[in-house]
Amino acid sequence: MNHSARWKYLLILATILLSITFVMPNFYGESPAVQIMPIKAGEKIDTSLLQSIEETLEKSKISNTGLIVENFHIKVKLKTAEDQLKAKSLIQNSLGDKYVVALNLISNSPNWLSNMGALPMYLGLDLRGGVHFLMQVDLSKALEKTTASYLGEFRTALRKERIGYYDATRNNDIMQIKFKSKEELNKGKNIIRDINNSFDFKEIFVNDEIVLKVIISEQAKKSITEFAIKQNLETLNNRVNELGVAEPLIQQQGLDRIVIQLPGVQDTAKAKEILGRTATLEMRMVNEDNFNKDIFKEGNENQIPVNSEIFADRFGTGILVKKEVILTGERITNAGPGVDQLTGQSIVSVTLDAKGASIFKQVTRKNIGKRMALLLIEKNITEVVTAPVIRGEIGGGRVQITGMANTQEATDIALLLRAGSLAAPMEIIEERTVGPSMGKENISRGIQSTIWGFIAIIIMMALYYMVFGVISVITLSVNLLFLVALLSALQATLTLPGLAAIALTLGMAIDSSVLINERIRDEIRNGNTPQASISMGYKMAWGTILDSNITTMIAGLALFMFGSGPIKGFAVVLVLGILTSMFSAIFVSRTIVNYIYGNKRQISKLSIGEIFKVDNN
Repeated sequence: MNHSARWKYLLILATILLSITFVMPNFYGESPAVQIMPIKAGEKIDTSLLQSIEETLEKSKISNTGLIVENFHIKVKLKTAEDQLKAKSLIQNSLGDKYVVALNLISNSPNWLSNMGALPMYLGLDLRGGVHFLMQVDLSKALEKTTASYLGEFRTALRKERIGYYDATRNNDIMQIKFKSKEELNKGKNIIRDINNSFDFKEIFVNDEIVLKVIISEQAKKSITEFAIKQNLETLNNRVNELGVAEPLIQQQGLDRIVIQLPGVQDTAKAKEILGRTATLEMRMVNEDNFNKDIFKEGNENQIPVNSEIFADRFGTGILVKKEVILTGERITNAGPGVDQLTGQSIVSVTLDAKGASIFKQVTRKNIGKRMALLLIEKNITEVVTAPVIRGEIGGGRVQITGMANTQEATDIALLLRAGSLAAPMEIIEERTVGPSMGKENISRGIQSTIWGFIAIIIMMALYYMVFGVISVITLSVNLLFLVALLSALQATLTLPGLAAIALTLGMAIDSSVLINERIRDEIRNGNTPQASISMGYKMAWGTILDSNITTMIAGLALFMFGSGPIKGFAVVLVLGILTSMFSAIFVSRTIVNYIYGNKRQISKLSIGEIFKVDNN
C-alpha cells in the first residue's frame, strides 16, 4: 500500500545532488576585479596589452589574484576594493581612451562548477549592489537633428513643386530659405505648412534678398525634447534587454538625465560600452569631384572643401565625404549579422523603413558609378565602415554593410542598430559600483532570522507531530534547497521582495505538511489502520494542497504579467516556490514516509503526536 518504486528514490537522490551542485557557487563569494576591453567593437586582445597591464600593476606594487584572458576582454582579480580602485585608475591612465576600464565583481567559484553551468545567484541592488549610471542627454542635438531632417524635407518638396529657391541653411533650430521672388516665397510657405503647421515664420526683405525664416515653436520644441527623452528611455530598455540584465531600473531624473541601475551585472565593461555608445549610422556620398591627395596631408586642413569633411576608415586611410547626410539610423527597422555568400566575409544586413527605402532608391539611381560612405559614429569617434561603389539602383529597403573585421564586430554593430537609434546623444557623467542599500548587517540579520525561524519550526513540528514533524522539517529543507538551486540555475536576481516571496513559500510549504499530518490524524480517529491512514491522508490532502497552490499561482502569474521591477521579481520567486513546494510536500515527503513505514507489515505505533500513538494489538 505504502511502497515507492526504486526509481523514485533514485530521482529524489539525483535531484538533491544536482540541487546541491547548483547551490554551491553561492557560498564561494566574489572578488573585486577590473575589466579591460577595447572601445572598438570586435577588436581582439593581444599579448602586448596583457604585458602592459601586468607591468603597470607591478610598478605600483599591486598584486593580483588571477588573470582571465578572453578574445575581447581581460579581467584582473584583486584582493581588496582599495586595490581595485587604484588599479582602475592606473590602467586607464596607462592605456588611454582606446580602452574601456570598469569595475567588476568575479565569482570565486571553482572552474569545474562553472564548466557545469553552475553559477552563483545574482543579488539585486538592495542586497548586493550592482552598477549605477547617470547619463546626460544633449537635448540641443535633438533639436539640431530635427531641424536638419525638416530642412531636407523642405528641399525635396520645393524641388518637387518646382518652387524657385537658391539657398537653404539652418542655424541651430532656425531654418532659412532664400527665394527668387515673393510669389515663390508664399508658395513655399504653404508647402512648408502642409508638411508641418507648428512652425513660426518671419519674412525678411533686405538688399533684394527674399528670405523666409522658419522657426520651430516653443510648444514644438517641448514636444521634440520630451519625445527625445522617451525614445532614449525605450532604446536603453531595448539595449538592456539585449544584455540580458534581470530587473533593471531605467528612469528619467530631472529634465535631461537618465538613471540606469543594473543589479548583479557581471560584465560591467560590456554594459558600459553598449549603453554609452550612440551608434549613429550615417550614409553620405564620397566627394570625388574635389579629390586631391594633398588635402590629406597634415597642415593642409584649409584646403578641405566647405561642403566636405575627412574621416578615416579602419585602415587609417582618409576619405573625403560630403557633409550632407542622405540617411541616418533612424530609418533602420531591423539589423542583423550575416555572411556574404560570395566572399565569406562578415556583414550586417540592414532593413530600412518605407521612407528610408524610397530615399535610398532615389540616391542609388542618381549616383550609379559613384561611392557612398557608411559612417559609424560612436563615442564621438567617426569611422568610415565601408565606402562601396554604387553598381545599380537598390530598392526594397534591404542594405548590406560590408567591411566588418569579424563576426563579433558584425554582431555588436547589429545589436546597437537593432536596439534603436538614440534621438539625442548621451554621455555617462557618473558611474559607480553600488553597495547593498540595506547593508551587510541587514543581510546578516535576514540570514539569522531564517535560521532561528527554522529552529523554531523544527522544535514545534518535532514536539507536535513527532516523527512526522521531523519528516516535515526535512521536506521543508529540501524545498528550500530546490528553490535556491532553481534560482541559481536560472541566474535570477534576488531582491528584498524575492526574499519575502521565499518566506511566503516556506510558510505555504509547511502548511502543506500540516494539512497532510492532520488528514492522517483524522483517518486514525475514524478507526483506520496506520498504513491505510497514511495512504488516505496523502490522498485526501492532495486536493486541498492543489487548490490552494493553484489559486496562489494564478495571483503570482497576474503579478508577473501586469507588474514591473520588484513586483515582477516577487512573482517569479513565488511561482517557482509554489512548484518546488508542491513537489517536495507530496512527492518527497511521501517517499520518505514510505521508506520508514512502507516495508513494515504491521505498525504497532504511528508516531504522529503523543495522543495518536495507535496500538494495533
